[in-house]
Amino acid sequence: MKEKKRQAAVFLDRDGTINEEVGYLDRIEKLRLIPGAAEAIRLINKSGMKAVVVTNQSGVARGMFDEGFVHQVNTRLREMLRAEGAFLDGIYFCPHHPTEGRGNYLMSCDCRKPSPGLLLRAEEELRLDLAHSCVIGDTLKDIEAGTRAGMKGVLVRTGYGGEEILKLEREGSSRGPLEKGPAATSRDAVRQADPRQPYYIAADILEAVQWILRDRKP
Repeated sequence: MKEKKRQAAVFLDRDGTINEEVGYLDRIEKLRLIPGAAEAIRLINKSGMKAVVVTNQSGVARGMFDEGFVHQVNTRLREMLRAEGAFLDGIYFCPHHPTEGRGNYLMSCDCRKPSPGLLLRAEEELRLDLAHSCVIGDTLKDIEAGTRAGMKGVLVRTGYGGEEILKLEREGSSRGPLEKGPAATSRDAVRQADPRQPYYIAADILEAVQWILRDRKP
């Protein structure tokens, strides 16, 4: 039987990218969508790409809430997005922490971003084409995970994004948005030296998705 063609995806961080960053999201009522998030995910749905959430949830490891609660939040997130016509194809989370975890959650794992384990797991389970996929997030860990999985990364200014951009600037590694053309080669060299370097910096998830869709056009 012929193998089904793999689909490209947009991997999305959760807190600070789709919903508002509130520290540790330990109560359902803290879950609030960032304006434009549902529209952004609708655009992904219409594009034929998959919309996949990959999120670190070390609050589990720290004993602030359990994995069951994370599933409750994710279910509620799906409901809120579905009410606005947006659909998530998958949600993956890492409950571990290498130094602050308790019991079996205290570990150095391959699923906690910036490790690309969650993205690679989704690749296999959802039959994804990572070479034509992208990642969107508000931290440099999100961007690095995408780079390590062979994907372009877009950093948003929502959530911790503003702080992360300042971090890049202080370190002297921020080069601004990547545009197509002669500059692309030098920008790729920058990312080889620093896998946290985004291809583009967007105001929010909606602008990030709009850039990705423009970038995909020949």
